[in-house]
Amino acid sequence: MAKETPTFSFCDQSDLPLWVQLRDRMEFLINSGFYEPGEKLPTVRKYAADLHIAYNTVSKAYMGLERDGYVTTVRGSGVFVNDLDSLPREGDRVDALVEEFVKSCLKEGMTYDDVPKLVSKHVRRMKRSHEEK
Repeated sequence: MAKETPTFSFCDQSDLPLWVQLRDRMEFLINSGFYEPGEKLPTVRKYAADLHIAYNTVSKAYMGLERDGYVTTVRGSGVFVNDLDSLPREGDRVDALVEEFVKSCLKEGMTYDDVPKLVSKHVRRMKRSHEEK
């Protein structure tokens, strides 16, 4: 039996397009384990219908997830969550830097759930800044 589509509220005040908000939410659901490696995601059409949003919005979010390595599309079969632990590792040095960063954030009073949101926010800002150049 397929999982129900998780509820999601879009932020109307956000500068981020709906597809980016959805992509970020789905990334969180994958990272948190709601969607597990190998699991098939709901079809674009079902997600769009369940969330009452345009088909193209969901399609762009799925394409963004695939571009970033979170999912793989198998033509005729669907979109499946990748095993993030099996993706190529950046190396011990980078892992150590990330671990120290997370520990520092926790010491500052952030929660584990806050850290990826903070990183995503900064990455988006840096991408926008880089694209403007």
